[in-house]
Amino acid sequence: MPLSELLTPSSIHCDLESGSKKRIIETASELLADAHPELDATALFNGLHGRERLGSTGIGSGVGIPHCRLAECSAAVGLVVRLKEAIDFDAIDHKPVDLLFFLVVPEDGADVHLKTLASIAELMANPDVLEALRTASGPEKIYQIIQQRSG
Repeated sequence: MPLSELLTPSSIHCDLESGSKKRIIETASELLADAHPELDATALFNGLHGRERLGSTGIGSGVGIPHCRLAECSAAVGLVVRLKEAIDFDAIDHKPVDLLFFLVVPEDGADVHLKTLASIAELMANPDVLEALRTASGPEKIYQIIQQRSG
């Protein structure tokens, strides 16, 4: 699934405040539940936080890709968050994270899950894309960048 089909400008949030990894996962769970009423914020939080407890999804270069599979999820959903200030996310490079791409897929969607994660990781490995996302004027511009740069 192309990342531009997973997102809309309304699923992109810029300059959010967050004091911790747990708090941003809680905030993202609430934002996802607001955008997708069929999903429960508590179930989202439990899934995302539970996956994070298995090992950090901080992939380095200030990027995190929190993700999970949920039974009540019928189609893949995504959310992009650009934090106002980077936070400790236990990333593999030990650097704080300021860009987060949340992904939730159906429980039986392992193939879509892995392919989408790979697409996100590939996009976020490009330093030019990261710079563009960090300096973009808002959600619409971030969406355009993702649309243009992802397959």
